[in-house]
Amino acid sequence: MVIGFMTLPLTAMAHTPLFSCFDNADGTIYCEGGFSDGSTAAGVPVIVKNGKGEEIQRLVLSRTSDVEFEKPKGNYSVTFDGGEGHSIEIPGSQIFE
Repeated sequence: MVIGFMTLPLTAMAHTPLFSCFDNADGTIYCEGGFSDGSTAAGVPVIVKNGKGEEIQRLVLSRTSDVEFEKPKGNYSVTFDGGEGHSIEIPGSQIFE
């Protein structure tokens, strides 16, 4: 049984990032993240960029893998930066109440 586990391809042990954001309708945005294998995303950087792609805020997910921040004016995006191959960017236009 141990030999079978050791021969599994690395992709079988990989985890996929999960990230979603919601407009609280009170001038704030709430985001939560995680990984498909159930591992925590606490401490993962969350980067908010303006419409020009310039970083305007850098946050980290809390111990409960969430974060809340003031909604930027104009166009923006929010990126979950879980490392190479584990990043998700959500345009502000796709963040709904």
